[in-house]
Amino acid sequence: MKNLVPVSLFESLEIPNLETHSQPTYALISVHGDPTAEIGKEGAGGQNIYVRELGLALAQKGCQVDIFTRREHPNQEEIVELAPGCRTIRLTAGPIKFVPRTELFEHLPEFVASWLNFQQQTGRNYALIHTNYWLSGWVGLQLKSQLGLPQVHTYHSIGAVKYRDEQNPPQIAAIRHCVEKTILEQIDCVISTSPQEVDDLRQLISQKGRIKIIPCGINTTHFSSVSQKIARQKLGISPDAQIILYVGRFDRRKGIETLVRSCAALPNSFQLYFVGGSREDGPDLQEQQRIQALVKKLGLEAVTVFTGQISQAQLPAYYAAANVCVVPSYYEPFGLVAIEAMAARTPVIASNVGGLQHTVVHGQTGLLVPPGNHHDLTKAISNVLDNPSLRQFYANAAYSWVQSRFSTQAVTNQIYELYQSLTLSTFVQEIIQTHNLTPNVEKQIQTLLKSKALKPSDIKALEKLVDSFSNGTVQWVNS
Repeated sequence: MKNLVPVSLFESLEIPNLETHSQPTYALISVHGDPTAEIGKEGAGGQNIYVRELGLALAQKGCQVDIFTRREHPNQEEIVELAPGCRTIRLTAGPIKFVPRTELFEHLPEFVASWLNFQQQTGRNYALIHTNYWLSGWVGLQLKSQLGLPQVHTYHSIGAVKYRDEQNPPQIAAIRHCVEKTILEQIDCVISTSPQEVDDLRQLISQKGRIKIIPCGINTTHFSSVSQKIARQKLGISPDAQIILYVGRFDRRKGIETLVRSCAALPNSFQLYFVGGSREDGPDLQEQQRIQALVKKLGLEAVTVFTGQISQAQLPAYYAAANVCVVPSYYEPFGLVAIEAMAARTPVIASNVGGLQHTVVHGQTGLLVPPGNHHDLTKAISNVLDNPSLRQFYANAAYSWVQSRFSTQAVTNQIYELYQSLTLSTFVQEIIQTHNLTPNVEKQIQTLLKSKALKPSDIKALEKLVDSFSNGTVQWVNS
């Protein structure tokens, strides 16, 4: 016998004892950011980590997640299972080799065709697509247009900010700006990782479109898994050494030259570690060689270590071994390295730019300095190295800050709730179109869907109602 649910119950949405519908399947698209890539090589950085950790965390919640990326080598497998419920799918788009992201746009139509072909062959129905970076955003716009799927987008960086100070930006910059504007204005929701990014989008891209601030998340347990004492034993570093750490790619925008020049002026004894590698044929290798030449010129060879590429398993030890981690970027939309370091209880000194202004709490979890100013950076590093008690204060506060705000679980919960709100709307619209609802019931449902005040518990309760109705276990009646 069917349950009779009065329309008045919409007002409270307190609906017990109803079955929830099965977990949906989500498509994460990261054209140039393979989640299995070694971090630190050219083209592999924070985006790869963001997508991988999000996919794994969603799978832990019971979702099915397919992460679509581009195949870069003939020996790469087409499908790789990262964990139960989460897999990477590599699509052919252009030559099967590494292609710099600035040269990928012409291959995107082939990526779209490969995606649609995969979807048709497997018969997999995706509830939502989440695109990452503007290239993937363009792909998502085509899929949204053809399939009507809800689309969420994370920019990771904004072209208008990246090229703002360049006198001769590349030709792709104009195309990128148009695509990023279309994304903001036409998709269902943009996820911004910091308030600064929201300001940039509104001032430089468009006043239209929906934006929700959700920071990046990391596996805090992984990065806090080793103490400084054990880390230094593993890495062969003296217990008394003063370690200054840089983690990331070799890119001029990362401000590495500023760090080297600031270290050359330090009165303290120290060791400078550069963690991250380069492709043999990539522009990042040229930047690494330039930095190595500068290190030699300034007489820092004896105290500088270039580790090359290291695995994610090794990374926590380097963070933990350091007295301070420096993020000297000229432009940084979020600052993933900063929160990884803070999770390892390592104080951070970062440039006062972009997302770093919100990731690092000046005077509490570390220090912020003007970008490109090696004099101020020298003072900041000296301040941290010379004051063990201050360093400990920063370390404890940094760890607490990251645990409360940037854990993968906390961030994924927010993204999942966003997904639910968007897919629920699509699902309900299908119910409205295929069932004979009274005008009063349909009006109340539409009003609820437009409400921006729905709490996660309300969304889940409405989801239960809709699912039960579609299964024929509930019949709506006017009360």
